[in-house]
Amino acid sequence: MATEILMPALSPTMTEGKLARWLKKEGDAVNSGDVLAEIETDKATMEVEAIEEGILGRILIQEGAEGVAVNTPIAILVEEGEAVPDNIDTPQNAASAEPAPVPHPIASAAPVATQAAPAQRADKPVGRVVASPLARRIARQKNIDLAAIKGTGPNGRIVKRDVEAALNKAPSAGQVASTLPASGGSSAVPHTTMRKVIARRLSESKATIPHFYVSIDVELDALLALRAQLNAMSPAEGVNAFKLSVNDMLIKASAVALKQVPEVNASYTEEAMILHEDADISVAVSLDDGLITPIVKQADRKSLKDISQEAKDLIARARAGKLKPEEFQGGTFSISNMGMYGVKDFAAIVNPPQAAILAIAAGKKQAVVKGNELAIATVMTVTLSVDHRVVDGAAAARWLSAFRAAVESPLSLVL
Repeated sequence: MATEILMPALSPTMTEGKLARWLKKEGDAVNSGDVLAEIETDKATMEVEAIEEGILGRILIQEGAEGVAVNTPIAILVEEGEAVPDNIDTPQNAASAEPAPVPHPIASAAPVATQAAPAQRADKPVGRVVASPLARRIARQKNIDLAAIKGTGPNGRIVKRDVEAALNKAPSAGQVASTLPASGGSSAVPHTTMRKVIARRLSESKATIPHFYVSIDVELDALLALRAQLNAMSPAEGVNAFKLSVNDMLIKASAVALKQVPEVNASYTEEAMILHEDADISVAVSLDDGLITPIVKQADRKSLKDISQEAKDLIARARAGKLKPEEFQGGTFSISNMGMYGVKDFAAIVNPPQAAILAIAAGKKQAVVKGNELAIATVMTVTLSVDHRVVDGAAAARWLSAFRAAVESPLSLVL
Protein backbone atom coordinates (compact mmCIF):
# COMPACT_ATOMS: atom_id res chain seq x y z
CA MET A 1 0.00 0.00 0.00
CA ALA A 2 1.35 3.41 -0.97
CA THR A 3 2.36 5.63 1.96
CA GLU A 4 3.04 9.32 1.99
CA ILE A 5 6.31 10.44 3.58
CA LEU A 6 5.65 13.79 5.19
CA MET A 7 7.95 16.65 6.13
CA PRO A 8 8.73 15.90 9.81
CA ALA A 9 8.63 18.39 12.67
CA LEU A 10 12.24 18.40 13.85
CA SER A 11 11.63 20.66 16.84
CA PRO A 12 8.65 21.96 18.86
CA THR A 13 8.82 25.34 17.09
CA MET A 14 9.53 24.18 13.52
CA THR A 15 6.82 25.05 10.98
CA GLU A 16 8.83 24.69 7.77
CA GLY A 17 12.25 23.73 6.48
CA LYS A 18 14.34 23.28 3.36
CA LEU A 19 14.71 19.94 1.64
CA ALA A 20 18.47 20.18 1.23
CA ARG A 21 19.28 16.85 -0.41
CA TRP A 22 17.77 13.49 -1.31
CA LEU A 23 19.97 10.51 -0.44
CA LYS A 24 17.65 8.05 -2.18
CA LYS A 25 16.31 8.29 -5.73
CA GLU A 26 13.08 7.12 -7.26
CA GLY A 27 13.04 3.34 -7.61
CA ASP A 28 15.52 2.73 -4.78
CA ALA A 29 14.76 0.11 -2.16
CA VAL A 30 14.24 1.55 1.32
CA ASN A 31 14.92 -0.35 4.52
CA SER A 32 14.06 0.66 8.06
CA GLY A 33 16.76 3.02 9.34
CA ASP A 34 17.90 4.13 5.88
CA VAL A 35 18.56 7.85 5.57
CA LEU A 36 16.16 9.23 2.98
CA ALA A 37 16.95 12.95 2.89
CA GLU A 38 18.56 15.88 4.64
CA ILE A 39 16.33 18.65 5.96
CA GLU A 40 17.80 22.06 6.75
CA THR A 41 16.22 24.03 9.59
CA ASP A 42 17.28 27.41 10.93
CA LYS A 43 19.93 25.87 13.21
CA ALA A 44 21.02 22.53 11.85
CA THR A 45 20.78 19.98 9.07
CA MET A 46 18.92 16.84 10.05
CA GLU A 47 18.71 13.37 8.52
CA VAL A 48 15.28 11.86 7.88
CA GLU A 49 15.35 8.12 8.49
CA ALA A 50 12.76 5.65 7.22
CA ILE A 51 11.06 3.36 9.71
CA GLU A 52 9.16 1.37 7.09
CA GLU A 53 10.39 -0.74 4.19
CA GLY A 54 9.44 -0.37 0.55
CA ILE A 55 10.38 1.33 -2.69
CA LEU A 56 10.76 5.10 -3.07
CA GLY A 57 8.09 5.38 -5.72
CA ARG A 58 8.00 9.10 -6.32
CA ILE A 59 9.77 12.21 -5.02
CA LEU A 60 7.27 15.05 -4.66
CA ILE A 61 9.56 17.80 -3.37
CA GLN A 62 12.82 18.34 -5.21
CA GLU A 63 16.20 19.18 -3.69
CA GLY A 64 16.67 22.82 -2.81
CA ALA A 65 12.98 23.50 -2.15
CA GLU A 66 12.52 26.05 0.63
CA GLY A 67 9.56 26.75 2.86
CA VAL A 68 8.38 23.12 2.92
CA ALA A 69 5.74 23.13 5.64
CA VAL A 70 5.60 20.45 8.30
CA ASN A 71 3.13 17.71 7.29
CA THR A 72 3.63 18.35 3.56
CA PRO A 73 4.02 15.12 1.51
CA ILE A 74 7.58 14.99 0.22
CA ALA A 75 7.65 11.49 -1.29
CA ILE A 76 5.64 8.31 -1.82
CA LEU A 77 6.73 4.92 -0.49
CA VAL A 78 5.24 1.86 -2.19
CA GLU A 79 5.55 -1.87 -1.76
CA GLU A 80 7.76 -3.83 -4.13
CA GLY A 81 5.90 -4.36 -7.41
CA GLU A 82 3.23 -1.80 -6.54
CA ALA A 83 2.61 1.09 -8.91
CA VAL A 84 2.49 4.66 -7.65
CA PRO A 85 -1.16 5.77 -7.57
CA ASP A 86 -2.07 8.20 -10.36
CA ASN A 87 -4.01 10.43 -7.98
CA ILE A 88 -0.92 11.46 -6.01
CA ASP A 89 -0.36 15.16 -6.62
CA THR A 90 2.73 17.27 -6.09
CA PRO A 91 1.96 19.90 -3.41
CA GLN A 92 1.09 23.30 -4.87
CA ASN A 93 3.15 25.30 -2.42
CA ALA A 94 5.33 23.75 0.25
CA ALA A 95 4.83 26.70 2.56
CA SER A 96 1.02 26.60 2.46
CA ALA A 97 0.31 23.31 4.23
CA GLU A 98 -0.85 23.37 7.83
CA PRO A 99 1.98 22.46 10.22
CA ALA A 100 1.70 19.37 12.36
CA PRO A 101 2.91 19.23 15.96
CA VAL A 102 4.70 15.90 15.53
CA PRO A 103 6.51 14.11 12.69
CA HIS A 104 4.70 11.59 10.49
CA PRO A 105 5.45 8.07 11.74
CA ILE A 106 7.05 7.10 8.43
CA ALA A 107 10.19 9.07 9.25
CA SER A 108 12.28 10.18 12.18
CA ALA A 109 15.08 12.72 12.36
CA ALA A 110 18.59 12.89 13.82
CA PRO A 111 21.28 15.59 13.64
CA VAL A 112 24.15 15.28 11.17
CA ALA A 113 27.30 17.25 10.52
CA THR A 114 26.39 18.43 7.04
CA GLN A 115 26.76 21.76 5.29
CA ALA A 116 23.57 22.26 3.27
CA ALA A 117 23.62 23.63 -0.26
CA PRO A 118 22.71 27.32 -0.79
CA ALA A 119 18.99 27.93 -0.63
CA GLN A 120 17.11 28.04 -3.95
CA ARG A 121 13.45 28.91 -4.44
CA ALA A 122 11.21 26.16 -5.78
CA ASP A 123 7.47 26.52 -6.35
CA LYS A 124 5.17 23.57 -6.96
CA PRO A 125 2.19 23.25 -9.40
CA VAL A 126 -1.39 22.52 -8.48
CA GLY A 127 -1.42 19.02 -9.93
CA ARG A 128 0.99 16.28 -10.79
CA VAL A 129 3.95 17.35 -12.93
CA VAL A 130 3.82 15.38 -16.19
CA ALA A 131 7.34 14.86 -17.50
CA SER A 132 9.34 12.28 -19.35
CA PRO A 133 11.75 10.12 -17.33
CA LEU A 134 14.71 11.73 -19.13
CA ALA A 135 13.41 15.22 -18.30
CA ARG A 136 13.00 14.25 -14.65
CA ARG A 137 16.52 12.83 -14.48
CA ILE A 138 18.09 15.95 -16.02
CA ALA A 139 16.04 18.18 -13.71
CA ARG A 140 17.27 16.27 -10.64
CA GLN A 141 20.88 16.42 -11.79
CA LYS A 142 20.73 20.14 -12.54
CA ASN A 143 18.55 21.05 -9.53
CA ILE A 144 15.82 22.47 -11.79
CA ASP A 145 12.26 22.61 -10.44
CA LEU A 146 9.91 20.97 -12.95
CA ALA A 147 7.00 22.89 -11.46
CA ALA A 148 8.35 26.10 -12.96
CA ILE A 149 8.63 24.66 -16.49
CA LYS A 150 5.93 24.78 -19.16
CA GLY A 151 5.92 21.57 -21.15
CA THR A 152 5.88 21.58 -24.94
CA GLY A 153 5.35 17.86 -25.39
CA PRO A 154 2.02 16.08 -25.97
CA ASN A 155 -0.69 17.32 -23.56
CA GLY A 156 1.79 19.71 -21.95
CA ARG A 157 4.27 16.97 -21.06
CA ILE A 158 7.71 18.28 -20.02
CA VAL A 159 10.42 16.85 -22.23
CA LYS A 160 14.19 17.11 -22.44
CA ARG A 161 14.23 20.29 -24.55
CA ASP A 162 12.02 22.08 -21.97
CA VAL A 163 14.41 21.31 -19.12
CA GLU A 164 17.42 22.34 -21.18
CA ALA A 165 15.70 25.60 -22.13
CA ALA A 166 14.94 26.31 -18.48
CA LEU A 167 18.53 25.56 -17.55
CA ASN A 168 19.78 28.09 -20.09
CA LYS A 169 17.43 30.73 -18.68
CA ALA A 170 18.38 30.15 -15.02
CA PRO A 171 20.10 33.28 -13.61
CA SER A 172 23.60 32.88 -12.27
CA ALA A 173 25.02 34.52 -9.16
CA GLY A 174 26.78 36.96 -11.47
CA GLN A 175 23.47 37.90 -13.09
CA VAL A 176 21.90 38.47 -9.72
CA ALA A 177 24.88 40.57 -8.70
CA SER A 178 24.43 42.68 -11.83
CA THR A 179 21.30 44.16 -10.28
CA LEU A 180 23.38 45.51 -7.39
CA PRO A 181 25.08 48.92 -7.49
CA ALA A 182 28.46 48.73 -9.23
CA SER A 183 31.29 48.62 -6.68
CA GLY A 184 34.23 47.27 -8.58
CA GLY A 185 33.49 43.58 -8.17
CA SER A 186 30.29 42.62 -6.32
CA SER A 187 29.07 39.08 -6.01
CA ALA A 188 25.82 37.57 -4.77
CA VAL A 189 25.95 34.88 -2.09
CA PRO A 190 22.55 33.17 -1.63
CA HIS A 191 21.23 33.23 1.92
CA THR A 192 21.26 29.99 3.84
CA THR A 193 18.16 29.05 5.79
CA MET A 194 20.05 29.84 8.99
CA ARG A 195 20.89 33.36 7.82
CA LYS A 196 17.31 34.01 6.73
CA VAL A 197 15.90 32.88 10.07
CA ILE A 198 18.50 34.87 12.03
CA ALA A 199 17.56 37.97 10.05
CA ARG A 200 13.85 37.42 10.61
CA ARG A 201 14.04 36.62 14.30
CA LEU A 202 16.42 39.43 15.21
CA SER A 203 14.32 41.89 13.24
CA GLU A 204 11.22 40.72 15.08
CA SER A 205 13.02 40.92 18.43
CA LYS A 206 14.27 44.45 17.85
CA ALA A 207 10.94 45.63 16.44
CA THR A 208 8.58 44.03 18.97
CA ILE A 209 10.56 43.85 22.23
CA PRO A 210 11.16 47.11 24.15
CA HIS A 211 14.88 46.84 24.81
CA PHE A 212 16.83 48.79 27.36
CA TYR A 213 20.50 48.50 28.25
CA VAL A 214 22.48 48.66 31.48
CA SER A 215 26.30 48.58 31.60
CA ILE A 216 28.77 48.06 34.42
CA ASP A 217 32.55 47.72 34.77
CA VAL A 218 33.84 44.57 36.44
CA GLU A 219 37.36 43.91 37.75
CA LEU A 220 38.74 40.54 36.66
CA ASP A 221 42.02 40.17 38.56
CA ALA A 222 40.71 37.95 41.36
CA LEU A 223 38.91 35.72 38.87
CA LEU A 224 42.01 35.45 36.65
CA ALA A 225 44.15 34.52 39.65
CA LEU A 226 41.71 31.82 40.75
CA ARG A 227 41.51 30.48 37.21
CA ALA A 228 45.30 30.18 37.01
CA GLN A 229 45.39 28.41 40.37
CA LEU A 230 42.66 25.91 39.43
CA ASN A 231 44.21 25.19 36.04
CA ALA A 232 47.59 24.56 37.69
CA MET A 233 45.93 21.97 39.94
CA SER A 234 44.29 20.16 37.01
CA PRO A 235 45.95 16.98 35.73
CA ALA A 236 47.60 17.42 32.34
CA GLU A 237 45.90 14.33 30.88
CA GLY A 238 43.08 11.90 31.58
CA VAL A 239 39.38 12.15 32.27
CA ASN A 240 39.95 14.53 35.19
CA ALA A 241 41.95 17.00 33.09
CA PHE A 242 40.36 20.36 32.36
CA LYS A 243 41.40 23.90 31.53
CA LEU A 244 39.02 26.60 32.64
CA SER A 245 38.40 29.52 30.33
CA VAL A 246 37.26 32.93 31.50
CA ASN A 247 33.99 32.27 29.68
CA ASP A 248 33.41 29.11 31.74
CA MET A 249 33.63 31.15 34.92
CA LEU A 250 31.37 33.88 33.52
CA ILE A 251 28.74 31.25 32.67
CA LYS A 252 28.79 30.18 36.32
CA ALA A 253 28.71 33.79 37.54
CA SER A 254 25.69 34.49 35.33
CA ALA A 255 23.88 31.47 36.74
CA VAL A 256 24.68 32.51 40.32
CA ALA A 257 23.32 35.99 39.64
CA LEU A 258 20.13 34.55 38.12
CA LYS A 259 19.47 32.59 41.30
CA GLN A 260 19.98 35.72 43.39
CA VAL A 261 17.79 37.90 41.15
CA PRO A 262 15.23 35.43 39.75
CA GLU A 263 13.13 38.19 38.12
CA VAL A 264 15.68 38.23 35.29
CA ASN A 265 15.43 34.46 34.76
CA ALA A 266 12.05 34.86 33.13
CA SER A 267 10.03 34.93 29.91
CA TYR A 268 7.12 37.06 28.73
CA THR A 269 3.82 35.69 27.48
CA GLU A 270 0.56 37.53 26.86
CA GLU A 271 -1.03 35.74 29.81
CA ALA A 272 1.73 35.68 32.43
CA MET A 273 5.40 36.02 33.33
CA ILE A 274 7.13 32.66 33.30
CA LEU A 275 9.74 32.40 36.08
CA HIS A 276 12.28 29.66 35.43
CA GLU A 277 13.64 27.57 38.26
CA ASP A 278 16.78 26.40 36.46
CA ALA A 279 19.51 28.71 35.16
CA ASP A 280 20.00 27.35 31.64
CA ILE A 281 22.66 29.51 29.99
CA SER A 282 22.66 29.85 26.20
CA VAL A 283 26.17 30.59 24.91
CA ALA A 284 26.45 32.39 21.56
CA VAL A 285 28.80 30.50 19.23
CA SER A 286 29.90 31.94 15.90
CA LEU A 287 29.56 29.74 12.81
CA ASP A 288 30.64 30.34 9.23
CA ASP A 289 27.13 31.33 8.15
CA GLY A 290 25.59 32.61 11.38
CA LEU A 291 25.50 31.70 15.03
CA ILE A 292 23.98 29.13 17.33
CA THR A 293 23.38 29.11 21.08
CA PRO A 294 24.13 25.75 22.74
CA ILE A 295 22.83 25.55 26.29
CA VAL A 296 24.67 24.75 29.50
CA LYS A 297 21.69 23.51 31.48
CA GLN A 298 21.36 23.97 35.23
CA ALA A 299 24.63 25.88 35.27
CA ASP A 300 23.91 27.07 38.81
CA ARG A 301 24.12 23.47 40.05
CA LYS A 302 27.28 22.46 38.19
CA SER A 303 30.92 22.79 39.15
CA LEU A 304 33.31 24.90 37.12
CA LYS A 305 34.97 21.71 35.90
CA ASP A 306 31.64 20.30 34.68
CA ILE A 307 30.71 23.58 33.00
CA SER A 308 34.10 23.74 31.29
CA GLN A 309 33.95 20.22 29.93
CA GLU A 310 30.30 20.54 28.86
CA ALA A 311 30.79 23.93 27.20
CA LYS A 312 33.80 22.71 25.20
CA ASP A 313 31.88 19.66 24.01
CA LEU A 314 28.81 21.72 23.06
CA ILE A 315 30.85 24.32 21.18
CA ALA A 316 32.82 21.68 19.26
CA ARG A 317 29.67 19.84 18.23
CA ALA A 318 27.92 23.12 17.38
CA ARG A 319 30.65 23.99 14.89
CA ALA A 320 30.49 20.47 13.47
CA GLY A 321 26.70 20.66 13.09
CA LYS A 322 26.13 17.75 15.47
CA LEU A 323 23.94 19.32 18.15
CA LYS A 324 20.57 17.81 18.96
CA PRO A 325 17.64 20.28 18.84
CA GLU A 326 17.18 20.18 22.61
CA GLU A 327 20.82 21.22 23.04
CA PHE A 328 20.34 24.60 21.36
CA GLN A 329 16.61 25.29 21.65
CA GLY A 330 15.38 26.77 24.90
CA GLY A 331 17.60 28.29 27.53
CA THR A 332 16.55 30.96 30.04
CA PHE A 333 19.37 33.51 29.62
CA SER A 334 22.09 34.20 27.03
CA ILE A 335 25.65 35.43 27.06
CA SER A 336 27.62 36.73 24.08
CA ASN A 337 31.35 37.14 24.61
CA MET A 338 33.40 39.16 22.10
CA GLY A 339 36.24 39.86 24.50
CA MET A 340 38.64 37.72 22.44
CA TYR A 341 38.31 40.28 19.63
CA GLY A 342 39.36 43.19 21.81
CA VAL A 343 35.88 44.76 21.75
CA LYS A 344 35.55 47.64 24.20
CA ASP A 345 31.79 47.35 24.69
CA PHE A 346 28.67 46.36 22.76
CA ALA A 347 24.96 45.64 23.23
CA ALA A 348 23.33 42.40 22.10
CA ILE A 349 19.75 41.79 20.95
CA VAL A 350 17.45 39.85 23.29
CA ASN A 351 16.91 36.25 22.20
CA PRO A 352 13.16 35.64 22.74
CA PRO A 353 11.48 34.21 24.70
CA GLN A 354 14.34 34.97 27.10
CA ALA A 355 14.19 38.27 28.96
CA ALA A 356 17.87 39.25 28.87
CA ILE A 357 21.25 38.72 27.25
CA LEU A 358 24.67 39.72 28.59
CA ALA A 359 27.25 41.21 26.20
CA ILE A 360 30.81 40.65 27.46
CA ALA A 361 33.66 42.84 26.20
CA ALA A 362 37.43 42.54 26.55
CA GLY A 363 39.25 42.83 29.85
CA LYS A 364 41.94 45.53 29.74
CA LYS A 365 44.35 46.88 32.29
CA GLN A 366 43.54 50.42 33.29
CA ALA A 367 43.88 52.86 36.15
CA VAL A 368 41.24 52.61 38.85
CA VAL A 369 40.68 54.47 42.09
CA LYS A 370 40.75 52.28 45.20
CA GLY A 371 40.10 54.29 48.30
CA ASN A 372 42.05 57.47 47.76
CA GLU A 373 44.78 55.89 45.66
CA LEU A 374 45.29 54.98 42.02
CA ALA A 375 45.85 51.34 41.13
CA ILE A 376 46.01 49.13 38.06
CA ALA A 377 43.23 46.59 37.47
CA THR A 378 41.99 44.40 34.64
CA VAL A 379 38.55 45.78 33.85
CA MET A 380 35.87 44.58 31.44
CA THR A 381 32.60 46.25 30.52
CA VAL A 382 29.46 44.12 30.39
CA THR A 383 26.11 45.28 29.06
CA LEU A 384 22.81 43.67 29.95
CA SER A 385 20.13 43.96 27.24
CA VAL A 386 16.70 43.54 28.78
CA ASP A 387 13.09 43.02 27.70
CA HIS A 388 11.35 45.85 29.57
CA ARG A 389 8.04 43.96 29.49
CA VAL A 390 9.57 41.45 31.88
CA VAL A 391 12.38 43.16 33.77
CA ASP A 392 12.42 46.67 35.25
CA GLY A 393 15.50 48.82 35.54
CA ALA A 394 16.01 48.20 39.24
CA ALA A 395 15.99 44.42 38.76
CA ALA A 396 18.48 44.72 35.89
CA ALA A 397 20.77 46.82 38.09
CA ARG A 398 20.52 44.31 40.95
CA TRP A 399 21.39 41.48 38.58
CA LEU A 400 24.49 43.29 37.34
CA SER A 401 25.54 43.99 40.92
CA ALA A 402 25.16 40.30 41.78
CA PHE A 403 27.13 39.32 38.67
CA ARG A 404 29.94 41.74 39.51
CA ALA A 405 30.09 40.47 43.08
CA ALA A 406 30.39 36.87 41.87
CA VAL A 407 33.19 37.77 39.45
CA GLU A 408 35.15 40.00 41.86
CA SER A 409 34.79 37.47 44.72
CA PRO A 410 35.16 34.29 42.65
CA LEU A 411 35.48 31.85 45.54
CA SER A 412 31.66 31.92 45.53
CA LEU A 413 31.84 30.12 42.19
CA VAL A 414 33.56 27.08 43.65
CA LEU A 415 31.77 26.81 46.98
